[in-house]
Amino acid sequence: MSRPHLLTVAKLSPLFADQLGDAYEVHDRLHDIDPAAFAKVAPLIRGIAGSGESKVPRTLMDQLPALEVVSIMGVGYDGVDVSAALERRIPVTHTPGVLNDEVADLAMGLMLSIARRIPQADQYVRAGRWGKEGNMPLTRKVSGARLGIVGLGRIGQAIAKRAEAFSMSIAYTGRKAQPGVAYTYYPTAAALAGQVDFLVVITPGGPGTRHLINAEVLQALGAKGYLINVARGSVVDEAALIDALQRGVIAGAGLDVFEREPHPPQALWSMDKVVLTPHIASATLQTRQAMADLAAGNLNAHFSGKPLLSPVPECQ
Repeated sequence: MSRPHLLTVAKLSPLFADQLGDAYEVHDRLHDIDPAAFAKVAPLIRGIAGSGESKVPRTLMDQLPALEVVSIMGVGYDGVDVSAALERRIPVTHTPGVLNDEVADLAMGLMLSIARRIPQADQYVRAGRWGKEGNMPLTRKVSGARLGIVGLGRIGQAIAKRAEAFSMSIAYTGRKAQPGVAYTYYPTAAALAGQVDFLVVITPGGPGTRHLINAEVLQALGAKGYLINVARGSVVDEAALIDALQRGVIAGAGLDVFEREPHPPQALWSMDKVVLTPHIASATLQTRQAMADLAAGNLNAHFSGKPLLSPVPECQ
């Protein structure tokens, strides 16, 4: 029996890609690299494999008449035209759950890093400034502070659990208040921002949340407030954020994601009041292995006629 043909739409992690080679005929980004060769194999493509940043638009799916499934190694799937997939009854899968702890850990790490200025302190020691200039200026306490979470999904709840251990008071916003949740709910991000010291963004990306964190929200967060973004770069109006940081509208920011990755603007990385990481929230060997196993498992389940392990909510 011939192996199913797959098209990859991103440079896949070897942890994922290595699991596909034996079971599938893999065409690695052929639609981008060699359109003529892609046109020849397009009628054979039965599956798409991608990462959380992959683009799978309707125009690509329209070129794949035999397409049966899309597997994304990532919790986010905002680059996939799910509506177009559903019209053809093509299931889309992702890898939720397995990265909750890792992303929540980094959110707390960014919070501590920017408030206590840990990267800046490291550089202060390395540059010999401690001995020459004395102690650094005092920093901001995290324990007992007020935390606002934009998007209290699985990862948001994991962040809240960690924040409870820091004796932080917790509030949140989302599309609606969640039943059974004891945290205070605010109907908008601006209303939430006005009541917290740290605003953590962990809402899905996509058109519905584009620039949800705008100048109004940053103004509400205020001169003593910090923004932490471990969601998608598109959720934050980056120009408004840069302006807010430069003018002292907010105290600082910890950012793992950016609007134009991997090229964040120089205005951000040249500022001392930000801590930046290169989209590494889920980037540990253990978690990426679990994500790869789940992404491959979804493909294997589909092509063996078994129930999908983790379809996106729209496909359930």
